[in-house]
Amino acid sequence: MADPFEVRMRFSTQLQHLSASVTSSQKAAHYALKYRDMDEDLHSCILEQLERNNMNNRANIMYFIEHFCEMASKENHLPYVRMIRRDIFRIVDAVAPADGSGAANVKHVRRVLNGLQSKEIIPAETVAEIDAGLKERETHPAHLDLEAEEGQEGSGKSKGGTPRGSRTNGMRVDKRQIEQRIEEDRERNKRLRESMWAVNGDDGEEHARFWDETSDLGEDDLIDALEESTERTRMAYAQ
Repeated sequence: MADPFEVRMRFSTQLQHLSASVTSSQKAAHYALKYRDMDEDLHSCILEQLERNNMNNRANIMYFIEHFCEMASKENHLPYVRMIRRDIFRIVDAVAPADGSGAANVKHVRRVLNGLQSKEIIPAETVAEIDAGLKERETHPAHLDLEAEEGQEGSGKSKGGTPRGSRTNGMRVDKRQIEQRIEEDRERNKRLRESMWAVNGDDGEEHARFWDETSDLGEDDLIDALEESTERTRMAYAQ
């Protein structure tokens, strides 16, 4: 019999190292289903990792949840699905927090929720309720927790201890996460495009139209969002 502590540690490690690759999500899902007798413990690992890791990793876990629920349904292990359904509000709050710090994750949350709804895992009423709250989080003047990183470099801070944001500072502080997000978004958009090519007829036209309306998230977009959000926070403290 497997050691419960070791199973938890290995599953947590898999969640920490998820990428935009479907393979990484499937591997973690297979592992959780292999040890389904520990389903409550492994579900708690998902919640813990969502609340401990950076926003990029949380987005990856969100996509993992969709694959996981689909696989659990196919293997008829519904406790996992029921626990995800029960905790979906907590999950969304972790991936796109109400303070606006995860505004870049809102569109990913919506995609996953739509997928879960289409697979009849999350009720349409729940998705609509969550979506209503997400609209505010997209435009929330998020308080960016850059003080620790900026403090190490001795940069100046505005009133209230908030770092003064600039394009240069934004790049210096978050460059690695920005680059990671760009790569992962490209990977997901590539798969989305490939899936659209595989669809024919009216559905194919609808998907193509959706693709045309969905622009790629570029580096400038992320830098601008970071700069604007930091400036809003600085002005709020200055008032």
